[in-house]
Amino acid sequence: MEAANIAEVFISCKKERHYSREVMLPHPALVRIISGEIRIAAADQIFQFFAGDTLLIPRNQLGRMSKLPLDGKPCISVSVVFRPNVLRQYYAAHPVSSPIIHTSCLMILNDHPLLESLFNSLTPYFKLTDALPAGLAVFKMEEAIRVLRAIDTNVDHLLGQFEEPGKLDLVDFMEKNYMFNLSLKKFGYLTGRSLTTYKKDFQKAFKCSPGKWLTLKRLELAHYQIFEKKRKPVEIYMDVGFENLSHFSFAFKKQFGYNPTDVGS
Repeated sequence: MEAANIAEVFISCKKERHYSREVMLPHPALVRIISGEIRIAAADQIFQFFAGDTLLIPRNQLGRMSKLPLDGKPCISVSVVFRPNVLRQYYAAHPVSSPIIHTSCLMILNDHPLLESLFNSLTPYFKLTDALPAGLAVFKMEEAIRVLRAIDTNVDHLLGQFEEPGKLDLVDFMEKNYMFNLSLKKFGYLTGRSLTTYKKDFQKAFKCSPGKWLTLKRLELAHYQIFEKKRKPVEIYMDVGFENLSHFSFAFKKQFGYNPTDVGS
């Protein structure tokens, strides 16, 4: 899901069960669930959100999102995506007094009359056949920033940080996030490295190429999910980082010598 290709303020309605691949928003996003359920699976935790919940998703946070109908109602959510130019202009005009400490943690916001008012004011715009006019979208984004800061000043650590990712511990990051199907360039970016440096550091740390290591780790996880958790290949191949079922089945048989459907039979 790439936020660069969607409007700054929009509504999403999923009547069927919808599973995305990797979610890594390039910009922070405020999301309010109107009905249904949204699940976000991060590297080490699964979040579940229901009608009335409001969350603030940081940029560059890895996860997988599922939008699920619930109690006969579709999954409907309203989102505000914060563009970098709007955030920069706002924080230039309204600098914070305390240092901003970067956070990559998803924030769950408590109910508040200001939040209720913000989302109620957005509802009429979704009846428009055209996209929200650019000037009005910026106005609503700035209003959302003001509301969030009034509710919780900790949002500054999420919204007011514009630096690129710093250099992270490569081994720790890859062990936690290998199941996400990202390009090597994107893995490099998230660990604060160019593609060339990423490959060089990876070879030094793991004694093999990123592609070989990623495939083995994903297959081992798949084997565990199928054999120990009794899950079907069609249920897990995307969860462990494969593009399609046929590629997964081919790689699985090549590694273990039998088809994934044969496990446990």
